Amino acid sequence: MNHPSVSLTNLRRRYGDREALRGVTLDVDAGSIFGLLGPNGSGKTTLFRILATLLTPTDGTALIGGFDVVRERAAVRRKIGVVFQQPSLDHKLTVRENLMHQGHLYGLRGPALRERGDRLLARFGVADRARDRVETLSGGLMRRIELAKGLLHRPEVLILDEPSTGLDPGARRELMDYLHELRQADGMTVLLTTHLLDEADRCDRLAILDDGKVVGIDTPARLKSAIGGDVIRVHARRPTEFATKVTDRFGCAAEILDGIVQIECADGVGFVAKLAAAFPREFDSLSVGKPTLEDVFLRLTGHRFAVEGGGATDAAGERA
Repeated sequence: MNHPSVSLTNLRRRYGDREALRGVTLDVDAGSIFGLLGPNGSGKTTLFRILATLLTPTDGTALIGGFDVVRERAAVRRKIGVVFQQPSLDHKLTVRENLMHQGHLYGLRGPALRERGDRLLARFGVADRARDRVETLSGGLMRRIELAKGLLHRPEVLILDEPSTGLDPGARRELMDYLHELRQADGMTVLLTTHLLDEADRCDRLAILDDGKVVGIDTPARLKSAIGGDVIRVHARRPTEFATKVTDRFGCAAEILDGIVQIECADGVGFVAKLAAAFPREFDSLSVGKPTLEDVFLRLTGHRFAVEGGGATDAAGERA
């Protein structure tokens, strides 16, 4: 059984009267990919900054590799690699120069540093771009360099804040493939924040955050299976009236979300046939599918998973 690589107990963070984190407690197993999923303002970035030793919690404890992120900050920083949401590369330097400067910050020098940097560039398929200035690279290639930079000192825990920001779907899948390779090859623990449901679905375990609290934690598959059955979405001509009729006729709950009637049931295909027979002229279209993480979020919080808009910000102007 793996011991926790990251352990949080009743972690809180306030900005004046607002509490961005409200008693977060969770453990991250060593050698796993763990996701923190939540919309803007849920507390993800605040939690990331605490784990990266950039922000002090108001209350509670956070341990990485057994070291306290507040009292043993230097020891924690030797344990972690960090990839920020915004690129931290110097665009006017070459790829290799960026890695050399990063290595110097960790006391690495000479041939050992160069060999380590070259090995990582080869691993991420960018060895042929070592002499190129970063400003000439695509967003996907820059993300690879960011990962190489974060791994240069062989951290035990890699922490990433919204790692797929600015990447297209193909590059996002490629990034997650790299993270799984790291976990398999090196036994590294990866902890990432995300608001992307497809990215969260590929994590080993997942904590769902809303309004600074953990509202659900488990594997993505178990979180979805807790809903059970199928989810039917109906584009009804009169949604409120249709939802009432469905409840009265079949005794099941029908919710209206963004004008769409949503019904959860054990046998979606069979129930669709019953809806069509009972109300043939009261809807334009319908669909049936298995529960998604968005359905899980809705069930746990009572509202949709929205990521648009400004989101809450912390005292430093960062999204919470």
